[in-house]
Amino acid sequence: MQAPPSPRVTWPVMYHQWSEMTFIHWRYPPSHVQALVPDRLTVESFDGTAWVGLTPFLMQGVRVPGTPALPWLSQFPETNLRTYVRDERGRSGIWFLSLDAGLLPAALGGRSCYWLPYFWSNMSVDAKDGRTLYRCRRRWPGRGGARCDVEAETGAPLVEGEPDDLAHFLTARYRLFTLVAGRLAAAQVEHPPWPLHHARLIDLDQDLVQAAGLPAPEGPPVVHASPGVPVRVGMWTW
Repeated sequence: MQAPPSPRVTWPVMYHQWSEMTFIHWRYPPSHVQALVPDRLTVESFDGTAWVGLTPFLMQGVRVPGTPALPWLSQFPETNLRTYVRDERGRSGIWFLSLDAGLLPAALGGRSCYWLPYFWSNMSVDAKDGRTLYRCRRRWPGRGGARCDVEAETGAPLVEGEPDDLAHFLTARYRLFTLVAGRLAAAQVEHPPWPLHHARLIDLDQDLVQAAGLPAPEGPPVVHASPGVPVRVGMWTW
């Protein structure tokens, strides 16, 4: 199975480069996850279970159309906690349970302009010799202190034709949902297919999952890595 093609975002409102990405996914009972998403969204399942993903990465080249990427605003670490949903029109996408950003203006902008549950955190990304170390300590808003420390090792690439339907289900996502003044809104994202690699966790110490309202994950996660993709983000639609 090949990954579904990306839609075309004709009028992007943001440009990004998502780099040094690690995808860490766990199975959850659909009922556990459904309780955390709006009524108008239904949690999608694969092999009979819902999936929750912890995705640390480095955000680069952040800019709006017609402006250059400013060095002090265009690059910062980010860690997303997400699940996969379908709306009443049958459209698949991502629902974010939380997003941690290592830059305060990014967290403020994500909350005020995209109505997403961003947090400002102390964060770092250090990639070297096939290993990537991520650090995250949440600062604001709320009580703070939630953490996510990850060390992951990138392995061999997924080769063309390699059967991995689950990898495509977890990563080939081109729409995100949010609530704007109580109304469900969606935005498309455009990017090339992820150049995915097998990966393994060397170390993980986190409680972002529990901070979002889920039980601590059980069992070994499914792990993939990618050097990244360029991204075009569209405007919200209803």
